[in-house]
Amino acid sequence: MPKVDIAFERNDTVKWMPINKGGDFRRWSGNQEYVINWENKGVEILNFKDTNGKLRTRPQNLSYNFKESISWSLVTSGGFSARYYPECFMFNVAGICCFPESHLNYILGLLNTKITSIITQILNPTINMNAGDVAKLPIVVSDKKEPVIESLFKELRYDSKQDWDSFETSWDFQHHPLIRKVSTIAEAFDQWQIECDNRFNHLKDNEEELNRIFIDIYGLQDELTPEVEDKDVTVRKADLGRDIRSFISYAVGCMFGRYSLNVDGLAYAGGEWDKVNSAEGGRAGTLGCASKYVFFPADKDNIIPICDDEYFEDDIVGLFVEFVKTVYGTDTLDENLKFIADALGGKGQPKDVIRNYFLSDFYSDHCKIYQKRPIYWLFDSGKKNGFKALIDMHRYQPDTIARIRTDYV
Repeated sequence: MPKVDIAFERNDTVKWMPINKGGDFRRWSGNQEYVINWENKGVEILNFKDTNGKLRTRPQNLSYNFKESISWSLVTSGGFSARYYPECFMFNVAGICCFPESHLNYILGLLNTKITSIITQILNPTINMNAGDVAKLPIVVSDKKEPVIESLFKELRYDSKQDWDSFETSWDFQHHPLIRKVSTIAEAFDQWQIECDNRFNHLKDNEEELNRIFIDIYGLQDELTPEVEDKDVTVRKADLGRDIRSFISYAVGCMFGRYSLNVDGLAYAGGEWDKVNSAEGGRAGTLGCASKYVFFPADKDNIIPICDDEYFEDDIVGLFVEFVKTVYGTDTLDENLKFIADALGGKGQPKDVIRNYFLSDFYSDHCKIYQKRPIYWLFDSGKKNGFKALIDMHRYQPDTIARIRTDYV
């Protein structure tokens, strides 16, 4: 089974470190979304004061940062769920952690069972689950069952992380799951749907087996059953509308050079763009950059117009059509565009439906995905859709706005 830890180098010169802030109801892995400025051991945060000179920060338990942990969200309105966090993370009050000296995987397995769900509701029937509440849980360790529980935990965590990494907001995202060596996006979606169903069922079966083992350990066969409801399985099934929209988002990322069909993961997220696109330049650890955008070139000026017709050579719909053609081939282009348009739910010619999505809905979807912290910025002339354009914030230059005005408007 492949290694699933997120790799972060921990030293005092690194400015941004991962921080655990809880998150939605999710078991085993995931909810890894935030970073914190901890340069020089957090000197800026530790010395943050208001205008009157009063210290406004008081971080607690700093000695426990960057240790392997089990975590759950303080707010448990969606139910109690625990996750594994590797050694590279800090934490705050919203992402409560415990640091077992032994049996970590065993304890995490117990925390995600029906037994813990029932006991925590008795201990604290409110929506907040504090460290003291979880500390009261009776831990019964079965040496005989522990190897089986360890094995189940590894599979559960692997499935959960594979699901989390399938979407571009994951730090370990590699490429969109509909990018496959097939000739139609319909076939790619069918394969993705089977993959999601298998992962969902595999994780559900393992959670039920875990319930069965712990119910037996605690002697609660007459009180509890091992079955897990579908709504409590925290990996996602395929969703045609959502997945086509995320495919479009990935395509836009390839247009800007954030992603590439030649390399996995982030192809560019800052630095000198000219060096990234030269044979001798590029970021350490990436392909020698001249070959990064061979299959689908990134937009040269970092300005992609969105208009009610194809007025410009780099019109976003024209670029998207070229992207679909590159991924799945020319022969099936019309079929693929129709499939995408039908998934978007629009009426009319496929290109018109896709254009209307870019004009009306793409940017709101983008802001929602990135929690109102957009990677791409929208320039908009007003309500009548006269002219819109997207830029990638990482490629912004002092003359970008002037070029929008002179070269496009």
